[in-house]
Amino acid sequence: MKLHLIAVGHKMPGWINAGYDDYARRMPPDLPLVLAEIKPGHRVAGEDGARARQLEAERILAALPAGCVPVVLDERGTQVTTRELAMWLSGWMAEGLSPAFVIGGADGLDDSVKARAGRLLGLSRLTLPHAVARVLLAEQLYRAVCIIKGHPYHRD
Repeated sequence: MKLHLIAVGHKMPGWINAGYDDYARRMPPDLPLVLAEIKPGHRVAGEDGARARQLEAERILAALPAGCVPVVLDERGTQVTTRELAMWLSGWMAEGLSPAFVIGGADGLDDSVKARAGRLLGLSRLTLPHAVARVLLAEQLYRAVCIIKGHPYHRD
């Protein structure tokens, strides 16, 4: 099983890459976190970003691994505790399914991506930059795996 992270954005600041890489490296070999960066759509001044979202949606949908469970991050998605996220992961592991977590770009996600979602996940009610969401999600996935494996990283 692999944990996939499909994120719009490339050329992230060094501190974002360092944070993400730190948690990705900590993942156990039997549950790697694999990042696919999606090139952002071209934004045209004076437009609402619909064209950019549509182009990003095409790229995201093409990057989804076959047979994965798409988990789309959305501010209106279900907010869970880390233990609940660990339960989601345990369930997918038991079924032999690999989740693909999707983080949109600056203009959000096109409805076609949300329609493919097996689940909508809200990381916070706060508005987070998509780059920060990448690091936060990586840390929470690592913490959830620690719960599953009985590792002392997570403390209640």
